[in-house]
Formats: sequence, C-alpha cells, structure tokens
Amino acid sequence: MGRRWRDGFGELVVHGGGRGSPVVVPLEIATSYRARTRGLLGRDAVDGAMLLSPAGSVHTFRMRMPIDVAYLDRRLRVIAVRTMPPGRLGMPRVRARHVVEAMAGAMSEWGMREGVRVEVVTGSA
Repeated sequence: MGRRWRDGFGELVVHGGGRGSPVVVPLEIATSYRARTRGLLGRDAVDGAMLLSPAGSVHTFRMRMPIDVAYLDRRLRVIAVRTMPPGRLGMPRVRARHVVEAMAGAMSEWGMREGVRVEVVTGSA
C-alpha cells in the first residue's frame, strides 16, 4: 500500500478525533529530499500542517517555534503525538512511515491522538 504523493498542497482529514465529523486541515506535502529537509525551518508559523513522507523522525534544530509532531504508520494511523520545543532531536519511531508537523497545540484541537486515522487528500486523488 505504497503512498505516492508529490511536493505540493492538499488537505489532512482527521477521522475519529472525538468530535463526530472529521476535521479538515490545510496541508503542505513534502516528499522530495529537499522539501523534507527544509520542512518548517525558518518559519514563524504554519497554516495547517506539513506532511513529511517518507519520514520516521524529525528534529527542531534552527526552528523558531515549538511544534506538534504526529508519527503515522503505513496505514496513516497515528502511533504517537509529541510537542517538541526548538533545538531537539525526536526519537525515531520504528513503525513510523510519515510525520505530520503543526503549530504546538494544534493537534489536540483537531483531535489528533494515538490510534486516530488520518487521510491525505490531494488534487490528483
């Protein structure tokens, strides 16, 4: 069940976040080495979330803000959510295939927590 996204934009749909209907969040998709390496570096904010794929861990060196990080397995189920301040190296997650980053505090508002399933919607889907 390989995912073949390209750098660009889409929507992150958070299912089962406890609010009944799914939560839809603007999504930036980073799949190329260059886009994944750049990530959220140098930004003061992010509108929605950023998907890094493939990815099993992240760092916040040279970041200007704390971020929420959700690790997703190959079925796009959340296996862990962490808030990371700038200047940290995240623990690699063996089962993680993708990582979603957002402003600190955003993921709890979306109901994104361990066990929740997400969906990535792009224009080419």
